[in-house]
Amino acid sequence: MGKLNSYYSKLPEDDRILVSHILDMIEICERSYQPKFSFFLDERQVILAENVMQEQHCEHYSFSGGYDNASRKVLGVFPAYWEDKENYPISILSIKYRESDKLTHRDFLGVFMSRQIKRNMLGDIVVGKGEATVFVYKTVKDMLLSEISKIGSVGVKITEIDNADIKAEQSFIEKIGTVSSLRLDSVVSVASGLSREKSASLIKGGNVTVMYNVVEVPSYQMSVGETFSVRGSGKFILFSVNGKTKKDRIHITVKKYN
Repeated sequence: MGKLNSYYSKLPEDDRILVSHILDMIEICERSYQPKFSFFLDERQVILAENVMQEQHCEHYSFSGGYDNASRKVLGVFPAYWEDKENYPISILSIKYRESDKLTHRDFLGVFMSRQIKRNMLGDIVVGKGEATVFVYKTVKDMLLSEISKIGSVGVKITEIDNADIKAEQSFIEKIGTVSSLRLDSVVSVASGLSREKSASLIKGGNVTVMYNVVEVPSYQMSVGETFSVRGSGKFILFSVNGKTKKDRIHITVKKYN
């Protein structure tokens, strides 16, 4: 394995642990000639893992979340010429309930984590009308199948299925406002409803990420299409810039992931 760029030594501890784990996966895979899999990674961690794999010149890897366009994915590292690259340790659970009962992503996540299941054992949770499809690490499948019969006060039936035809449609809440410039603190203020001063304080405190990287500079210039997350407020995208007011302020549209 090659040496890592010094950039990685400046990462937060959790990210350094992940990088170290990925390097171990590569080494063990090469030594044992057996595939190795991570736990579920979020979108920012997937980008970090992709960068590490490329820097290590490792070509035999891929990501899977159990369906196309998954947000949370498992990294698989494979020996050269390994043919079976589809056998990821992911189980798919179907949860059905009455359509009149309204359950949210948070409801499902809360029940799973109350069973002491770590977040990295859980992939995407896709909620529909009267049903949800949940992607989990195989090691927690049996526990969920045997223990869960209710989500909150709602009775549910949970079964394992072989595959899922997910056509996830992301919904948004639209926020419109005007800013003097596309500075991060101004855009965060529109998105969160907080004052620009409080937004700047959040940014300086490391509570805002842009494209999955922490940005601590309030004057950072945002671009249309960039996603950003504000701790306590959610995830957003700077969707469009829509001209200027008579006082030369900029109309922007920000969309919050629902």
